[in-house]
Amino acid sequence: MRIRIVDAFTDQPFSGNPAGVLLLDSFPDDAWLQRVAAEVNLSETAFAHPLPAGGETDWALRWFTPTTEVDMCGHATLATAHVLHSTGTASGPVRFAARCGVLGATAEDDGTITMDFPTSSLTPVPVPDGLEKELGAEVVAVHDTADHIGDLVVELRDEPTVRALAPDHAALKALSTRGIIATAAAQDPDGGYDFVSRGFFPAVGIDEDPVTGSAHTALAPYWSARFGRDDLVGLQGGARTGIVRTRLRGDRTLLNGHAVTVIEGDLHA
Repeated sequence: MRIRIVDAFTDQPFSGNPAGVLLLDSFPDDAWLQRVAAEVNLSETAFAHPLPAGGETDWALRWFTPTTEVDMCGHATLATAHVLHSTGTASGPVRFAARCGVLGATAEDDGTITMDFPTSSLTPVPVPDGLEKELGAEVVAVHDTADHIGDLVVELRDEPTVRALAPDHAALKALSTRGIIATAAAQDPDGGYDFVSRGFFPAVGIDEDPVTGSAHTALAPYWSARFGRDDLVGLQGGARTGIVRTRLRGDRTLLNGHAVTVIEGDLHA
């Protein structure tokens, strides 16, 4: 079967967030899916298979880190939609059936893909004991996110603080269900993006995820309330970075970005 590595939320190879993508006829047993994801050893590997025509959704979609299955993943959904459209396997809008509900993906004329995800709720919570120490930075505010995400959105003082983070990943593991999203407003309002973020997910086997689409379903309402605008641009990443364009639509958040296939080959398993 064909396996592809796709860099998501970028139009340049070797940047953004890489994801493995396998299009299947059906899902094999979970243990096989997990072994493939461990072999690929990226933050997420997506597995998809077509569903019968005429239903609410077109493809079934699942995502695995090297250690576990997750409820929601943005960059691997973008990577999957990119593969479907770039190979001619699908045309027009695609509807995915996933653990977090129905997700949409539409190829735009400019080469980007717009995904339709549920907007996360945000609940203010006290700063967890040890968070500032493990991050190595003073925390401005902390918000918990909805089911299927399980992150803490942690606002820091400014963009340079976010960029300079070198956290204790092992210690962060116990502080949230899935991960920590550190964020701040962009230092330069004219720099082409409105906010920055970095995502740390040691609880699911990922020390740092370069560009986390699902986290932007929480970052979009968080920063839209701050800036008073529904359309924003986020820059995420440390060594690798990517751009996520967000559009808040009430209980849905649209995530837009590029993707590029960098590796394609045969999986012998």
